[in-house]
Amino acid sequence: MSLQFASLGSGSSGNSTVVRVKDTLLLVDTGFSAKAINERLETLNVSAADLTGILISHEHSDHIKGLSVLARKFDIPVWLTQGTFRKLKDKNIPKVEFIHPHGSFCIGDAKVTPFPIPHDAAEPCQFIIGDGKRRLAIATDMGFTTEYVLDQLSGVDALLLEANYDGEMLSNGSYPWHLQKRIDGNYGHLSNEQSAALAAAVEHSGLQKLCLGHLSENNNTPDNALGSVANRLRRADENVHVLKRHNASPWYAVA
Repeated sequence: MSLQFASLGSGSSGNSTVVRVKDTLLLVDTGFSAKAINERLETLNVSAADLTGILISHEHSDHIKGLSVLARKFDIPVWLTQGTFRKLKDKNIPKVEFIHPHGSFCIGDAKVTPFPIPHDAAEPCQFIIGDGKRRLAIATDMGFTTEYVLDQLSGVDALLLEANYDGEMLSNGSYPWHLQKRIDGNYGHLSNEQSAALAAAVEHSGLQKLCLGHLSENNNTPDNALGSVANRLRRADENVHVLKRHNASPWYAVA
């Protein structure tokens, strides 16, 4: 298969996704330690030394924890926006390539299309990665779904989608009011219901893989996320995958 992807872990405590396009191996976000990332890559029969490049969506710690150490140790080029780079505490990265949230570019065999997202970060974006025929979209860390995002996700062949919180669990939980407002605000995260509406809007017969990620440890459960999203879709529950927080998924092939 020329397009494959796997999660190295996805949740409010850390996020990282590895994408293989022919002979190109990309890591999207580095929300775990460099050691943990390499160990999880090895369970997929690759290593950090094999990485062609790293893509960073934004500067929050659950997306950059292992970035600088990983990039330095393995001399891996990093692609990110200038706004994200300015917010990094550790800017000692050997090779940096600046990207524009509206500008596509190629890394080896992969075509990468960033798209801006509404989130409380400096210059955040997410990514669509393709091999020229098939496309994988990663869409997390959004306070709401914009028309532009919907347009970008239209027709993708695989989708890793945020389902961060259950609204009732959030409002009845232990988080203080200001943090609740941040999470469910327009620059926070997608609820299960928002995720379900987005998934239903972009679902089509060619959508081969749908994975739910970035679940909150305190304000969601895999069953709640799966139930909310699957109930809005035409596909069966078993065709929607909920990613684990601290473990790598299998490789998902996009044929």
